[in-house]
Amino acid sequence: MHLLRHVVFLCLLFPFAISARAGETPAEHTANVYAQQEMTAAPRHGNLPDYSLSPDKLAKAQHLAKVRITLHFLNAVWSIVQLALLLWLGVVAWMRSRALGSSGGLREQGRWVLAFWQECLVFTFLFSIANTLLDLPLSLYSHRLSVQYGLSIQSWSSWFSDLAKGWGVTLLGEFLLCALLMWIIRSLPRTWWLAFWAVMMPLTIIAIYGMPLVIDPLFNTFEPLQQSQPALVAQLEKVVERGHMNIPPERMFLMKASAKTTTMNAYVTGFGNSKRVVVWDTSLAKGTPDEILFIFGHESGHYVLGHILRRIVMTFLGLFVGLYLAFFLVRWAIAYFGRQWRIPSQADWGALVVLLLVFTIFNTLVEPVTESLTRMQEHAADVYGQEAIHGIVADPQTTVKDAFNVLGDSSLEDPNPNPFVEFWIYSHPAVGRRAAFGKAYDPWAPGMEPKYFKR
Repeated sequence: MHLLRHVVFLCLLFPFAISARAGETPAEHTANVYAQQEMTAAPRHGNLPDYSLSPDKLAKAQHLAKVRITLHFLNAVWSIVQLALLLWLGVVAWMRSRALGSSGGLREQGRWVLAFWQECLVFTFLFSIANTLLDLPLSLYSHRLSVQYGLSIQSWSSWFSDLAKGWGVTLLGEFLLCALLMWIIRSLPRTWWLAFWAVMMPLTIIAIYGMPLVIDPLFNTFEPLQQSQPALVAQLEKVVERGHMNIPPERMFLMKASAKTTTMNAYVTGFGNSKRVVVWDTSLAKGTPDEILFIFGHESGHYVLGHILRRIVMTFLGLFVGLYLAFFLVRWAIAYFGRQWRIPSQADWGALVVLLLVFTIFNTLVEPVTESLTRMQEHAADVYGQEAIHGIVADPQTTVKDAFNVLGDSSLEDPNPNPFVEFWIYSHPAVGRRAAFGKAYDPWAPGMEPKYFKR
């Protein structure tokens, strides 16, 4: 027990160690100080010298920021409350009873394996329906808000189609994971948390590998970037060559996002042979060629700096800690509240909802930690991207500043958010901070050194 506690402690510290960026260079420090001073001097939620919106867009961004923050925390609280309500109102127990009732005939025939799968299917189906319906009001409002502010042009029919496809994919995943977890719990009642963690490691890698190949195409259309943008790919290959990267043109993709949204984005996804850089067509439509080169440089920075692998490691460590804590908390919760919930043991199907409740609370509490680590990686990718385009674009500093202005303008990003909000819920540094940093970051100035590239 004492050994496990030490392991948990080390796991909590390790993500910081593996994600901490390399020592801040003088050029980076200078730009960070510049950005912070600019944000401190500007009014809260007001325009910055290096990132500003028109008066009407600023008013929209300020109002939208308040709504987004409210929705974020409301979603977090509601995710916990709805699970607690399903338990305390006996809905989970009712679902379990329906699941057991559906397999009665199979159990009488001694077909225990089929009975197990039948129970799992019925239970996960009922729970998934309830969970989707309880989340639906906030989801509907969020989409309506995006349409109202011009951030989305997706029709309701298309939106509901995506919702249905997402529900189907989620149901399949929940069904398989619940069956696996319950089988492990019943087979290894004292060490199920460790066994499930060990099994989840290869499954997570398989899921990350398959996401861009199987799941993403269900919701959006992708095509090789080379197919429609050969001139751009030729420019992008200069960035690839400069960084000595292994990102061939066949791993560069264009996503047809303009059918649903007006915002800009690019991202890296996949693992191993499925790893790729994806650029939205809205980014190509709104950004200049130089700005697209920086966006690509940023995303390829995630690729080169090993951020995907680090995120996988962090996921494994977080899952280890979460499952270890859940092992004790689920047993404690059932011991104290199991009679009211009509859940007698951890081997009951309803115990899976108790486990989900524990994990939901855990994820909410550690959100500022995970987001802080993600912001470190995003900042590192910004630095890498800006250095990668040096010598390829005429003015990297202006290019980066302008890129973040276009990005922020298209998404109505708050220029100067509350520092606490940025710390707690932002997965990226605030756009205003990134624009100011880009304007000030000049590692090729006299007395300075680049962080990732040699002079």
